[in-house]
Amino acid sequence: MFDQIAANRRRSHLLIFCVVLLIVGIGYFLGLYFELGEYAVFPALLFALLLAWGSYYHSDKIVLRISRAEPATKDEEPYLLNTLEGLSIAAGLPMPRPYIIEDSAPNAFATGRDPQHAAIAVTRGLLDKLNRLELEGVIAHEMSHIRDYDIRFMTLVSVLVGTVMLLSDGMLRNMRYSRRHGSGRQGNPLALVGLVFIILSPIVAKLMQLALSRQREFLADATAAQLTRYPEGLAAALEKLGADTEPLEAANKATAHMYIINPLTEHKGWANSLFSTHPPIEERVKRLREM
Repeated sequence: MFDQIAANRRRSHLLIFCVVLLIVGIGYFLGLYFELGEYAVFPALLFALLLAWGSYYHSDKIVLRISRAEPATKDEEPYLLNTLEGLSIAAGLPMPRPYIIEDSAPNAFATGRDPQHAAIAVTRGLLDKLNRLELEGVIAHEMSHIRDYDIRFMTLVSVLVGTVMLLSDGMLRNMRYSRRHGSGRQGNPLALVGLVFIILSPIVAKLMQLALSRQREFLADATAAQLTRYPEGLAAALEKLGADTEPLEAANKATAHMYIINPLTEHKGWANSLFSTHPPIEERVKRLREM
């Protein structure tokens, strides 16, 4: 457990460092391309540092807002709150803040920077379609992500990697516009190198996202089984979630890796499965039932 926590802390710091470098690189090459001078790197560095700081302390709020998650109270959702309270005590963790996503597709995710600042969001479909033992299995899975600091890394990936992709896309649009209107230094070799760099940036960012090991899901499943002492609960829940064909409208490619199963319907194709951050549900269920 402690090795996993230490590894996730190292990966979080490395991710921040790599994204800062990517943004500074984009700023530098854009300065060359638009003849702004090398000093364009300083605004880019400032933006990258502010983004890293904001992502570290506020990325959970950003992800919850993007996911259209609303706080849940005990008066409104006693079933969920009682389950959270019991599993928090069993795991020896502070109770995470509970959130509801009003969507009929069953799914859930955890977010935050540490166990003291964690939240668990579940969809309405999850509460409606799972029984108590299955819900406990899903919540225990998310609790293990909180305990192992997976939440910090996954949440930072959503915000930082998503920002790099948006920046790169926006810059490419501007560069196409400048070429049509005769501005920009298309003949400058360094500017051309920068163009290649900006094109490759979202690919590099995506590879960072895929660096999320599938093993973390297997580990979270195993920890959930230990926590509930009932592997079949999570196994049955995963089968129900995998059989449900409703797309989760609140999810997108930046946040999909955070959910207990991939919420995007297009992930089921053979090619997409090769690049999925989630292991196959069948394999997860098989391992749980072998415990």
